[in-house]
Amino acid sequence: MRIGVVSDTHNQLRNVHRIVELFNTARVDRVVHTGDITQARTLAAFVGLEAPLVGVFGNNDEREPLRAAARDAGIQLQEPPLSITWDERRLLVVHDPHFLTDSQLTAHDVVLHGHTHRRVHERRGATLVVNPGECAGHLTGHNTVGVLALESLEVEWLRF
Repeated sequence: MRIGVVSDTHNQLRNVHRIVELFNTARVDRVVHTGDITQARTLAAFVGLEAPLVGVFGNNDEREPLRAAARDAGIQLQEPPLSITWDERRLLVVHDPHFLTDSQLTAHDVVLHGHTHRRVHERRGATLVVNPGECAGHLTGHNTVGVLALESLEVEWLRF
């Protein structure tokens, strides 16, 4: 299973449309947004995804409009943390990594987060920690999303 990982889109619709194209071309099976979608109209731009979208709220998200838009679009969007198991891998999705606890890290194979706008791909003990980095920037070539292969836990970075 291949998971598209995106964070901190901050209402940059042009970038979101490009992210949808990248994930559809990469033929991901699911997409995870780690927060800071910001507004409901941004969530609506993700409707073009060919894979289901799940995610968590970030500190800049307008929660009530996003909840309504997610419900209408059949998107799972909730307060962090979100713990899910796909292909026998335990994933934890949060926005701000500063709230991660040691017990959360050790209980999961992968932690996906955002908030810092800095790309992260590291091991903390046996847990892979991933942040796709800058997804809302205005500088072409500095924006990234990740494609995580759950079987191998390898990450491919897609720049745009």
